[in-house]
Amino acid sequence: MSSTLQRTCRNVVVDGCRTSLRLERLYWDALDEVCRREGISLSHLVTRIKQQAQGAPGVATQSLCVTSAVRVFAMTYFRSAATEEGHVRAGHNVGDPLTGTTDRPEPVAGTSERSGARKTAVPAATSP
Repeated sequence: MSSTLQRTCRNVVVDGCRTSLRLERLYWDALDEVCRREGISLSHLVTRIKQQAQGAPGVATQSLCVTSAVRVFAMTYFRSAATEEGHVRAGHNVGDPLTGTTDRPEPVAGTSERSGARKTAVPAATSP
């Protein structure tokens, strides 16, 4: 895992201007995969990420960090593709996600085993 956390700089043309992004190798690999899947260039992808982030509510254009926007995009892109079946195949939800151990405490009564969040009743929708 440590090699995926090593940061690397790459030059990317964003909005017609050459800029340098410093990201962990894990993110560069993810961006390369997105580009391959979507059939677009890295420059086009990062330009679109920047444009979308600039239009997001509460984001000041002057303070926009493209690197952070790229990290958020990568997480969102792959998270939206994740399925419960995929998590099972990957061995998730069986213990410590960092070490892969299967030793975990029993869930606390009144909480969801999956998230540890307290279960709350959702009112049923009523028709007018």
